[in-house]
Amino acid sequence: MSFNRRFIMKSGIAAASTSFFGAGPSFFRPAFAAGTPGPNVPAGLVAAAKKEGQLNVITLPRDWANYGAAMDRFSELYGIKIDDANPDGSSAEELQAIRSLKSQKRAPDAVDVGLSFALTGMKEKLYAPYKVMTWNEIPDDTKDKDGHYYGDYYGVISFAANKSVVKNTPQTWSDLMKPEYKGMIALNGSPLSAGAAIGAVFAAALAHGGSFDNVLPGVEFFAELAKIGNFNPAKGLAASLVAGQTPITIDWDYLTLQYKKDNAAKVALDVVVPEGAQPFANYYCQAISAYAPNPNAAKLWMEYMYSDEGQLSFLTGFAHPIRFNAMVAAGKIPDSMLANLPPAAAYKGIKFASADQADKAKKVIAEAWPRLVKV
Repeated sequence: MSFNRRFIMKSGIAAASTSFFGAGPSFFRPAFAAGTPGPNVPAGLVAAAKKEGQLNVITLPRDWANYGAAMDRFSELYGIKIDDANPDGSSAEELQAIRSLKSQKRAPDAVDVGLSFALTGMKEKLYAPYKVMTWNEIPDDTKDKDGHYYGDYYGVISFAANKSVVKNTPQTWSDLMKPEYKGMIALNGSPLSAGAAIGAVFAAALAHGGSFDNVLPGVEFFAELAKIGNFNPAKGLAASLVAGQTPITIDWDYLTLQYKKDNAAKVALDVVVPEGAQPFANYYCQAISAYAPNPNAAKLWMEYMYSDEGQLSFLTGFAHPIRFNAMVAAGKIPDSMLANLPPAAAYKGIKFASADQADKAKKVIAEAWPRLVKV
């Protein structure tokens, strides 16, 4: 079974063939004003890419991770036309397009896929290795050592609290056990099917002696939360959070931060990344097709997206760029952006589960959640 990103954005579904990401960042805007200089990339690569004059991408919704603005900016800087095929497609369809169109001019030059598909594509030799200039700032656990794929952006599990209902915003996982939160705490769907909820179980496990290889403590945490009456089985969405029906939701930070921004005129929302525990995050990956009809344009696209400007474009859409920690350390993220995010220190301990660990965790959750949580 394969779900397209638009479906994932609407439903938060996470099947084995999808990322843990639920709904994607829902707005787009330029990170840099039109007419300003672009990133410093090799002149020879720019010339070769301009000679090709075309870039074929696939399955990049314009309102996903600020891609609309990024594509417009790339075309403005380099005069290269972008064809975004099947923008509402899935990672599986991206790989199939490489396989079926590899001898055609309309074949994909580059893809943006979930980790499991990054690994599948590399195994099938569908990707061409390439290391961008900022390669050393991409965490090792999010990239193939030879450059066949590398992570591009990620989300982190967070708490969102409606301040009109919640007097004291919880700061840690243990805070959620306090009696004052009775009936308040909800997930974005069930961890039997929803990616954000699976991420919440992972995060709770990491906070309670578990690991990427042992998510059972996360299920046990929610079982205790349900037992004492603090867990609300209703689906925690923007509307229910704002209305106070699910006044504390546990969800991806790019979603909760967007909720906070969109509803600022209606209600005050707090967003925190829980303290005192390793945060749980999940990411997407970029790769260049081994059969790219415009290989230099694909390389230039990669250079742009992994440049400071390209990474800040992701952050404009509340998707944390893969180079976030390195850019914070170098003072490359404007204070105006950081002011709209949880403290940067909360993201320093970011580690990522492997595809195998994620698949095993889903099986544990599928067996233990109905038995222990019972909602």
